[in-house]
Amino acid sequence: MLTAQVLDDTEIRRAAASDAAAVADVWLASFADALPTVTRAHDDADVRGWVRDVLVPTTRCWVAVMGGEVVAVLALGPGWIEQLYVEPSHQGAGIGSRLVELAQRESGGALQLWTFQVNVRARAFYRHHGFREVELTDGRVNEEREPDVRLEWTVADPG
Repeated sequence: MLTAQVLDDTEIRRAAASDAAAVADVWLASFADALPTVTRAHDDADVRGWVRDVLVPTTRCWVAVMGGEVVAVLALGPGWIEQLYVEPSHQGAGIGSRLVELAQRESGGALQLWTFQVNVRARAFYRHHGFREVELTDGRVNEEREPDVRLEWTVADPG
C-alpha cells in the first residue's frame, strides 16, 4: 500500500486530521469554480465539519501538497471515488490525473463515482481516464436535487 509519493514538486500522501481545514478550503473553492449553477445543500460551516468529522477520518483520504499547501484531495471508499477536487489555480497541471491513477491502482480493478451532469469538465476528465457513463438521474435522490451521472471504470475497460 502506498503511503506517500513525491512527483515533481507535488507530494501525494494520506491526509491527516490536521489537513481537514485545508481539505475543506480546496473542496469549497473547487465546488464553487466547477459548479456555479449548483446550489449547495450545506453551508461552509457544515462542509468544514463534515470534512473534519467524516471525510478525513472515515475514508481513505489523500492530499496533494505543493510548497506545504494542500492543493487537491482524493477520498476513496470501497470501490468508489467519493471526492476528487483540485484547487482551481492548480487544475490542468496533472494533479487530478495523478490522483485518479492512484485511485485506480488502489481500487482492486473497479471504481465508480458520481458527478453532476452540468460538470462537463469532470465528465470529460473521467472519460479520458477510462470511465464510462452508466447511469443518468434526475437528481431526486441527491441532496442538491441536481441531475447527476454515475461513471464506472474497470481495469478491463478498453478506455
